[in-house]
Amino acid sequence: MKNKIRNTLTGFAAMFISACSNQTMSVIKPVSYVDLNQFMGDWYVIACIPTMIETEAYNAVESYHLKEDGSIDTTFVYRESGFDGVEKRYNPHGYVVENTGNAVWGMQFIWPFKSEYIIADLEKDYSSTIIARNARDYVWIMARTPFIDDSRYSALSKKVADLGYDVSKLRKIPHNTH
Repeated sequence: MKNKIRNTLTGFAAMFISACSNQTMSVIKPVSYVDLNQFMGDWYVIACIPTMIETEAYNAVESYHLKEDGSIDTTFVYRESGFDGVEKRYNPHGYVVENTGNAVWGMQFIWPFKSEYIIADLEKDYSSTIIARNARDYVWIMARTPFIDDSRYSALSKKVADLGYDVSKLRKIPHNTH
């Protein structure tokens, strides 16, 4: 009887492991090349699957500045819980991963932890981008302007879905012009 139970449990465990291994997502392919000088500047976060600090972000803007050593000064600013909310500001250190066409970065908010940052989509005119992660836990749709039209948003959301994300988790970031 003990052997039968052990064999049954072993069988269930094998099926579970097999099912889990079949659900692995493919690696997100970055864009082939990013002109870092053209990518620098302000990017408005249009929508994201938020990290814990972004769940109530308003007027979220990520800004990049290329340093002489090739690293990237990054500033992430937003208002918490409303347009008049407290301003929050973070300054992670960015760096380009070698041999990626400048399309894969590391972001370090707190030493020694580094976060993956994949430029998975980039308009030719650098007007919008999608930043993704292989873990499919967070994603950012960003643009050079605080607002994009609905058709552009739908097209970018579809690209996010095509990357393997659950787009029902996307949160549109409210922006105002004040």
